Amino acid sequence: MISAPTIPLSAAIVAQHIDHTLLKPEATAADVTALIAEAVELGTYSVCVSPSMLPLRIPAGADLKVAVVCGFPSGKHHSAIKAAEAALSIEQGADEVDMVIDIGAVKAGRFSEVQADIAAVRASVPAPKVLKVIIESAALTDAEIVGACQASVAAGADFVKTSTGFHPAGGATVHAVRLMKQTVGDRAEVKASGGVHSFEEAAALIEAGATRLGVSGSAALLSGATHAESAGGY
Repeated sequence: MISAPTIPLSAAIVAQHIDHTLLKPEATAADVTALIAEAVELGTYSVCVSPSMLPLRIPAGADLKVAVVCGFPSGKHHSAIKAAEAALSIEQGADEVDMVIDIGAVKAGRFSEVQADIAAVRASVPAPKVLKVIIESAALTDAEIVGACQASVAAGADFVKTSTGFHPAGGATVHAVRLMKQTVGDRAEVKASGGVHSFEEAAALIEAGATRLGVSGSAALLSGATHAESAGGY
């Protein structure tokens, strides 16, 4: 059973934690236009899209950030390619870059290589631009999660992120988010992504330490706030 968070969460508050996401390979420019319009209507923090969809047309006056993925979804790209992809995304208007690390390097314990990979992308994403590092937590042991998070903060990442949402091992869990937050402390933030479908799940992940959520079905998730409030949960 999911316990209620210690702070009250409304739909508007949760929306400001959300990167409203569209990463399907078949996505069209019209789909992205619709995504942006829905994000503005819902009040989400950002939209997250594939790099080929940039640049985006954000409505004038809209307080909406643009996030883009990098080395997605396998992470098995050369660091130089990831860095170049990130640099082009920043040039085309991205505010945030969500990069995928080489999960195999983590599994093999080659954390210095993981750190170097992240550092290469960090160099292309200078502050105040935001770098998030996707570690694919469902495919890792707890020790590997800790190692990947330590490499991320050592390389200067702003966030560690659970998942691409494309790995068969699964997506975000409360356990992984809590472990990630315990590991990074106040040196970085945590994004929970992959399989976040309900308001209750979102609330539990925020309670565990996530300050950002990757969600594709944001409207359906946020509509669950009314049910949760009427049930006395939040």
